Amino acid sequence: MNLLYTDIEDDLRATVADLLRDRAAPATVLARIESGADTALWGELARMGATSLHVSEALGGQGAGYRETAVVAEELGRSVAPVPFLGSAVLATAVLTHLADDPAARALLGRLARGETTAALVVPLSSWEQVPDGRGLVRSVADAAAADVLVVPVAGVVHLVDARDAVVTPVTSLDQTRPIADVDITGAPTTPLAGPGDDAVRAALVAGAGILASEQVGLAQWCLDTTVAYLKERHQFGRPVGSFQALKHRVADLWQSLVVARAAARHAADALTTGVDVDIAVSVAKSLCSTVAVRAAEECVQLHGGIGMTWEHPAHLYLKRAKADEIALGTPGRHRATLAPLVDLPLQSTP
Repeated sequence: MNLLYTDIEDDLRATVADLLRDRAAPATVLARIESGADTALWGELARMGATSLHVSEALGGQGAGYRETAVVAEELGRSVAPVPFLGSAVLATAVLTHLADDPAARALLGRLARGETTAALVVPLSSWEQVPDGRGLVRSVADAAAADVLVVPVAGVVHLVDARDAVVTPVTSLDQTRPIADVDITGAPTTPLAGPGDDAVRAALVAGAGILASEQVGLAQWCLDTTVAYLKERHQFGRPVGSFQALKHRVADLWQSLVVARAAARHAADALTTGVDVDIAVSVAKSLCSTVAVRAAEECVQLHGGIGMTWEHPAHLYLKRAKADEIALGTPGRHRATLAPLVDLPLQSTP
């Protein structure tokens, strides 16, 4: 296991970062926050291959791995870009990859890789361990409003549904950069996919949680970098406020936590690629990175003082994304409960 970024991963990061700097700077995201997913940016990410990195070349993807996908997620977290990366490029794609023996799944993977369409896995964003049944109304589905095709688990079988045949109702979300919607496929024609549907969805939830940890690392890194820059330029009592020891300690503690979180996220991405200790690595990363991301966003708001409390500053976007990510695909507590039996730690009940 190598937690360091490879040269290829560094080049990929630089390419994605350049695109996001031009198209999804925090001020840009803030200005278009009520416009939903940025379809133009999503198309550019698809054209550069960033949305199909872990899909094999035989299925139309780039033939890389989840390590590279995690690098893209990290940069998207750094900019809180409003694109359906989690719902389409990670969750839906992971399900289809596990069911790629089915011709319909292979065909859809090819269209997703070419950027011709977008998909969403119809499960609540908070899902973890248990595979929900997509019959009836499914609430809080990530990226469903931007999807052309819905990937729906029903009674152990995964079905494909044209989004135009379903009732997709956008709902108000704390995190406006990742819109959610309620989905009802009652009466809609479906295409069932052959293969173990529940196993495919569970694997997708694990992959999604592992990649989400890298997104949280990118989010926390932006919060730290932005806060440090502000503390250097903001003066009080004739000195930069960053020179005060109490603030130095807070920033140093946050940096140390971020270093550990990055190692955990890299471990999870590597495990998803190699298939070694996947459940352990993902639950460690998701539980730790969720906590660190929320703390980093809270410190960003607090240490920016009055400006950090305003709508005009993008800090609130990062706090909202951090809080939403904390409950997405399993809360820290649920991941620790999952982790305990895997590493032979007894769960302690509280009176």
